[in-house]
Amino acid sequence: MKTAIVTGGAQGIGRAVVERLLGDGWAVAAFDLDAQAVKELAAAHAPRPLLALTVDVGDEQAVGEAFEAFGAWLGELDEEPGLDLLVSNAGAANPVSGPVEALSLAGWHKWIDSHLTGGFLMTRAAVPLLRPRKGSIILMASTRALQSEPHCEAYAAAKGGLVALAHALAVSLGPDIRVNAILPGWIETGPWHKASQRTEPDHRPIDRDQHPVGRVGVPEDIAATVAFLAGEGAGFITGQQIVVDGGMTRKMIYAD
Repeated sequence: MKTAIVTGGAQGIGRAVVERLLGDGWAVAAFDLDAQAVKELAAAHAPRPLLALTVDVGDEQAVGEAFEAFGAWLGELDEEPGLDLLVSNAGAANPVSGPVEALSLAGWHKWIDSHLTGGFLMTRAAVPLLRPRKGSIILMASTRALQSEPHCEAYAAAKGGLVALAHALAVSLGPDIRVNAILPGWIETGPWHKASQRTEPDHRPIDRDQHPVGRVGVPEDIAATVAFLAGEGAGFITGQQIVVDGGMTRKMIYAD
């Protein structure tokens, strides 16, 4: 059985990835900071091969303890120690941090640690498990690594760092481990939140029309990309940034 760890796996894009991998027959560990969302995810999938843990991926000790629990869980499944896929998806969600002159150092670290430092800590712990299985790593970046709205400096820097980390790791870890970054655009995650925060999409025609494909993205779009990149058909793809945005970043916009 193939094994995967998905961070930020209890809500949003991460949960869609977890659902896709479980549906494809993987054993999946979901690490997420939101304890209630973790509880709901675990309840929804018992007794499928799912380990749902509350983990702060920006905390070195917490990551180490989570990997110990992952190893013990594999033993309970009668699986050999090892990992086929790491999806580093966790991170603070709202990209707007306010004017840069008012951004505190603690605020800056909130974004960098949850996305970029978390990606590093998870990768460092995962590599010894990935290498024997010729596994792969997917770092979840964003199209905001390539373009911005005002007051998103910390988020953009964190996501841009993940893009750079992906190609650096691909060179360092190849040929044993492939590493790629996915850059989602506008993805509607409302239906994929925990019950208390779940919302239904309400998009205006202009929201849909600004995408060349004619709609806003859904988490399933990103989950499908993860499934492809983790599969044998993507064996010659590493060090890449895969933009999944319905063509939005390719559409020129002129002010009236």
